[in-house]
Amino acid sequence: MPRLAAASLAGTSIEFYDFFVYGTAAALVLGPLFFPTFSPLAGTLAAFGTFAVGFVARPLGSVLFGHLGDRRGRRPVLVVSLLLTGASTVAVGCVPAYGTIGAAAPVLLLLLRFLQGL
Repeated sequence: MPRLAAASLAGTSIEFYDFFVYGTAAALVLGPLFFPTFSPLAGTLAAFGTFAVGFVARPLGSVLFGHLGDRRGRRPVLVVSLLLTGASTVAVGCVPAYGTIGAAAPVLLLLLRFLQGL
């Protein structure tokens, strides 16, 4: 039971950190970087919209990973979900801004947020 509690704590901590950091970045910097053609208010709202995508993906992820966990085992699925979350977080940090790759930047950001929330 202590190992299960430690694994759950690790997963929850990583997930909380990812959502906390992204929420802070959405409020402060993502609007002007990824939505510069919008007004400041609309850019911030669009950045928070990408934040919301992570929460929309969560129920889908629970269905998908719950099914996989029943079929393949909980431990490997936990590892895969943590790796997916972590890799998506790193990838979000590597996405170039709108000024570099244009409209592909917000699309990549949206896709990575979906994977992060999944």
